[in-house]
Amino acid sequence: MTEVEKTSREILEIAIAAANDKKAQNILAMDMQKIFPVTDYFLIASGTSTIQVQAVADSIEEKMEAAGFKCLHKEGYREGRWILLDYGYFVAHVFVDEERQFYNLEQLWSSAPTQHYEN
Repeated sequence: MTEVEKTSREILEIAIAAANDKKAQNILAMDMQKIFPVTDYFLIASGTSTIQVQAVADSIEEKMEAAGFKCLHKEGYREGRWILLDYGYFVAHVFVDEERQFYNLEQLWSSAPTQHYEN
């Protein structure tokens, strides 16, 4: 299946599976299509340490690249406290838990439909 044939939701599911592979916690997908015109979804996930956050981000990048999708923009990898991966169709936010609670994107964009994923 080519990029054109995949929906943004199917592309997001690849990243969710990659985050699950590295035991990311509290995985949440937010449908931003009617709220934020820049991307279709936010993927938000947490790790217990900067090492785990980096591992989750690495897993997402590896699985996305294997599926034929390149990251358009990446921020925060060196620090590993909040890593942002922009794929156009979705933006992944991988946090250490303290940073996630502080920035609270779920509350900031609370009008977005959400779906939680359990490991």
